[in-house]
Amino acid sequence: MRHYALLRILLAGLFLYFAWPHIPIASSRLEMIFWGAWLFLFLLVVGSNFATLLQMTNPPSMEQERVRVRETNKH
Repeated sequence: MRHYALLRILLAGLFLYFAWPHIPIASSRLEMIFWGAWLFLFLLVVGSNFATLLQMTNPPSMEQERVRVRETNKH
């Protein structure tokens, strides 16, 4: 399910697109801390999903494909 990771990266990129104009105009210390934390979380999200795309980590358990094995009666 690599397309979920790609969609999350694209969504994070969309959020960055809308947030980028507001980041340079941060004037107070609180605003700078907020945008710093926001950018850190952005990099964390993009990095983890990029690692999933490169198959460096396992995808979340919800997105792992289950292999169904047919059980037969052996008499």
